[in-house]
Amino acid sequence: MRQGGSLLRCTLEGRIIVVTSGKGGVGKTTATLNIGAALALERKRVAVIDMDIGLRNLDVVMGLENRIVFTVVDAVKGKCKIKQAAIKDRRIEDLFLIPASQSDNKDVIDPEGVVRLCKQLRREFDYVLMDCPAGIERGFQNAVAPADEAVVICTPEVSSVRDADRVIGLLYSRSITPKLVVNRIVPEMVAKGDMLSHEDIMEVLSIELLGLVPMDDRVVVSTNNGVPLVLEKGSNAGEAFKRIAMRLNGDPDLPIHSSGSPCGSTAIPTSRYRFPKGRRASGRSLLQNSG
Repeated sequence: MRQGGSLLRCTLEGRIIVVTSGKGGVGKTTATLNIGAALALERKRVAVIDMDIGLRNLDVVMGLENRIVFTVVDAVKGKCKIKQAAIKDRRIEDLFLIPASQSDNKDVIDPEGVVRLCKQLRREFDYVLMDCPAGIERGFQNAVAPADEAVVICTPEVSSVRDADRVIGLLYSRSITPKLVVNRIVPEMVAKGDMLSHEDIMEVLSIELLGLVPMDDRVVVSTNNGVPLVLEKGSNAGEAFKRIAMRLNGDPDLPIHSSGSPCGSTAIPTSRYRFPKGRRASGRSLLQNSG
């Protein structure tokens, strides 16, 4: 399956996972990179694809912005081969990036074209992670079209939970079962009742919890340096992403967080969260009263 970083066919068809949220700025790109990097460290062949056509950020957080020749648009349109579009990561042997185009818009490709590309990618990689753009328009439709599975990224904010709920409904309508990652948790704020706990969020969204990622100052440093968090020693977020990857990769019974994780203190009963005035601390009322 691997030889000197070159692209070789996988024995089994790979899994296509879309990383989405609906709301922008919740950490989809960071999650896509670090879950992909953690899987690659487990000797799985991984492609991460930036589907945010017209903007493009995944190349920057990987430190590969100066190595782009072809993009996902070129690959979908058949202007290049997969091995020409896939850029090998500098640090992790089995991690590859297929970048977005900055000179096109999201309408330049269609879901059918992305499905055709991913059919080929399944034979080349164990995992293909699609970094979905914000919103639920064409960019979202392109990213979810080939997906077998979905990871929904949500932060402990009412607006993020509401948008995630909308996206989850759209995923179910496409027969895609989503799993939840709650990002940027601050355990001290949860304990004080100033932030939603993951239980509050799960009561609303009612999907399987895949992982909890604590707020971590190293995220900014990692992004600016183009180094995945999972390579940073002492990064709580990096350790959380490793556990998420392990749960995706056949260890679903692995505890959500380690005994020493700061997220271990986030298991706060819903009744302890003080909702803003006019909101009841009970499931769907959080969404119904947030408008």
